Amino acid sequence: MSRTRTAMLAALALVAGASGTAFASVPAAEAGLSAIPCTVDYKVQNQWDTGFTTAVTVTNNGAAKSSWSVKWAYAGNQTVTSGWNAKFSQSGTAVTVANETYNGTLGTGGSVSFGFNASYSGTNALPTAFTLDGVTCNVDDGSGGGGGGGGGTGSRVDNPYAGAKVYVNPEWSAKAAAEPGGSRVSDQPTGVWLDRIAAIEGVGGGMGLRDHLDAALAQKGSGEEVVQLVVYDLPGRDCAALASNGELGPTEIDRYKTEFIDPIATILADPKYAALRIVTTIEIDSLPNLVTNTGSRATATPQCDTMLANGNYVKGVGYALAELGAIPNVYNYLDAGHHGWIGWDDNFAPSATLFKQAATSEGATVDDVAGFITNTANYSALKENNFTINDSVNGTSVRQSKWVDWNRYVDEQSFAQAFRNQLVSAGFNANIGMLIDTSRNGWGGTARPTGPGAQTSVDTYIDGGRYDRRIHVGNWCNQSGAGLGERPQAGPASGIDAYVWMKPPGESDGSSSAIPNDEGKGFDRMCDPTYTGNARNGNSMSGALPNAPLSGHWFSAQFQQLMQNAYPPLS
Repeated sequence: MSRTRTAMLAALALVAGASGTAFASVPAAEAGLSAIPCTVDYKVQNQWDTGFTTAVTVTNNGAAKSSWSVKWAYAGNQTVTSGWNAKFSQSGTAVTVANETYNGTLGTGGSVSFGFNASYSGTNALPTAFTLDGVTCNVDDGSGGGGGGGGGTGSRVDNPYAGAKVYVNPEWSAKAAAEPGGSRVSDQPTGVWLDRIAAIEGVGGGMGLRDHLDAALAQKGSGEEVVQLVVYDLPGRDCAALASNGELGPTEIDRYKTEFIDPIATILADPKYAALRIVTTIEIDSLPNLVTNTGSRATATPQCDTMLANGNYVKGVGYALAELGAIPNVYNYLDAGHHGWIGWDDNFAPSATLFKQAATSEGATVDDVAGFITNTANYSALKENNFTINDSVNGTSVRQSKWVDWNRYVDEQSFAQAFRNQLVSAGFNANIGMLIDTSRNGWGGTARPTGPGAQTSVDTYIDGGRYDRRIHVGNWCNQSGAGLGERPQAGPASGIDAYVWMKPPGESDGSSSAIPNDEGKGFDRMCDPTYTGNARNGNSMSGALPNAPLSGHWFSAQFQQLMQNAYPPLS
């Protein structure tokens, strides 16, 4: 990675029609283009075998700004070596250009110019898309010509799920439809998991990333289409769980960047896919481990201490955010655990602070974060309607119950909304949205309580009324009694961009016993139904289903249970 922050006070003179013009935007003043929020004029003024000089002019057609940031991504190995009239940073192929102190003001209709030198080898392919403060330039934003609904095809929007269909993965859909009764849900959109390098091209003859994007284009038609990806292959992955360990060792951050993130970014930046809204869920179950499972805590593991010390979780997440965030139609959602992990006072604010650290490392900025996702591949109930955190029984707060155990939150939606506010306070943009994975948190069926529990004690009150029927809130593997939750939908509540099925129902969390494999996946006793627990689940039984296959593999018995216990029920 190359970072150069060189500024020169001399203004760059742009020569109209200079030789070597690589990209010329349409002037914003031309009739009929008032809906274009900004334009970027990128001109290669001089080019030779190993380098080139470029002049850039940015015109702002939106609200006046006191500071600005322009981003683009290269398809090749172009590297900025020096620049003037702006501050330059580069992370892999992603370039960020920010104002100097003397040229931060950019009024409506105003322009600013800067330039740079860069090196390259092979082909100097042109950048295909630019953003100004996260807004896509050179593209009609859909606001002109008498109003109308959301952004036009390919334009950046606040909530990517609004007004859009969501991609149905044909591979998952076929497995679901093959199950008795599975056709009731086989048309639901689910996440595509990129959980190892080989998944980018496709594993065992299955679909790779380009295959999924091509299929999404076919599903898209004339409307908007969201594609949901889970980017999940950090070095030393899942330091507190063995079932989801990955292929990369704790120190293999360079392989993560060059063999995993860079190829993904190259594919996503292909202009062919510019009309898709690509949602990336960034590295689930990673950063929260650095808060809760390190140091002197009873839940600490040597593996998590290692990842905290070497910084590769933070570096990896920052690099992924920077590289993918430079692509205008990519929306990064960073994993934020769940209420039964982050909801305690000791974890809540420190987690937001750590997320901000990661989101401003390796060239990333908070503008690279569209929002956060909670409950990914977990089971926390969306809403607990039979009690609140403010209830008490015989003068004793429900926070003192064994189930709540001094947590500030009793369900996922209240946590997600509160944590969103905390993240904004920590420095994230005020318009970030939250996703909640509802793929397995319905908890319906005959065991679903119909009202509060008996007020004999706080424990009878909570245990008798809670929808979440797990033995302990820390149990996470193939939970017995779980059901499908709310169906995917956009904008269901304040601050919530969507309910999603990011974890495809029917895909195992981990094997019930050790299974040799070449996927880097270990055996975690939390997936063993006979396991009596550890500090992270209060030394309780694991609550896991028996006879489960490796994580990510199809688990028919689980899928059948999820349909049986779905809430809302399946028709």
